[in-house]
Amino acid sequence: MLELQITRLKSLIMNNASFRFWFWQSGFWLFMSVVSIVTLTLWYSSFDWVNMAHAGIQAIFGLGFSLILYKVFMSIWERSTRSRFTIGTLVIFAVAFVWTVFRMYALAWLTEFTDMWDEFGGWYFSSIFIFLCWTGLFHGIRYYELLQKEHKILLSAEAETRREHVKRLQAQSVARDAQLKMLRYQLNPHFLCNTLNAINSLIEINESEKAQQMTVQLSQFLRHSLDNNPDTKITLADEINALNLYLEIEKTRFAERLAVDFQVEEVASEALVPSLLLQPIIENSMKYAIAKSEEGGKISLRAFVDKRTLHIEITDTGPDEKVMEALNTKKESRGVGLSNITQRLQTLYGHQGRIAQFNLSAGGMETQIMLPFEVAEAPNKVVNL
Repeated sequence: MLELQITRLKSLIMNNASFRFWFWQSGFWLFMSVVSIVTLTLWYSSFDWVNMAHAGIQAIFGLGFSLILYKVFMSIWERSTRSRFTIGTLVIFAVAFVWTVFRMYALAWLTEFTDMWDEFGGWYFSSIFIFLCWTGLFHGIRYYELLQKEHKILLSAEAETRREHVKRLQAQSVARDAQLKMLRYQLNPHFLCNTLNAINSLIEINESEKAQQMTVQLSQFLRHSLDNNPDTKITLADEINALNLYLEIEKTRFAERLAVDFQVEEVASEALVPSLLLQPIIENSMKYAIAKSEEGGKISLRAFVDKRTLHIEITDTGPDEKVMEALNTKKESRGVGLSNITQRLQTLYGHQGRIAQFNLSAGGMETQIMLPFEVAEAPNKVVNL
């Protein structure tokens, strides 16, 4: 039972700053009272209640004056060492002087003995010594607590670093998985077959320059898809440049049936985004909107920054009404790649990274992506704004 009480007391001292302060204050002045009673008893060879009362009264006054000293020390804590030493010394001498007067008046009141004023120097010296001991204890505890605080901050920083490392590893794992899935989607036989058939048709009608151009575009797109590292973040401008590699191929295939409108604010173009973020969304629009509409359609992208959040909005005009009815009948989903993006955003940004997709009343689909606005300040350094 006693061990349990001691454990609780230790926990209270360690975790409650207010209790800890009064514990050390009371302990110090209680110790000074005990020392005063013991020394006077040994000196006069008798145990006198007057000595006990005087020791208690001067301890109470001393505790009050030490609170003043504490306030002064805390107010000058951020000053230079020389300033703190000078002000602290003057305050100690002043407080010790006043406390000495109170002590001597208290003794005179208890004993009606008035000749002790001849010994004022000795009393004053002991008062200075006591408050110097209190000052040493104050600074020792203060520096110890600051050291403990720094230690806790260091441990917290290390724990946060470990959490960020685990989070980064998870993001990298998800990104690699997303890359493989997106590459399988990008490099599926349907896409390659359509592209190669388009190149073959251009060759058959002697459009060799267009066929060569499309071949180069396909090569650049495949190289970017295979070489790109999804673990890293790139600027939105670079992401859109990579996206244009894919769209250039589709523009060659669909010609005037495909219209593209990108509106990106200058500040938004410098924002960092996960690589291969927009690819599956645009491909969904190509597959379910442009390719399935006889008149083709339009893909629009708008990016802007609002309240430290990057907003990316991608819309398409949707397929023809007949095709839309067929899609609804088959309950065909546009969700290819969307789950990968959602998972990546949650891993990288938590609740700050969001994606939403909904049908437009006029037809078509809109996808909204919201990310924390980040820019690259220096190599390997990312700054949140």
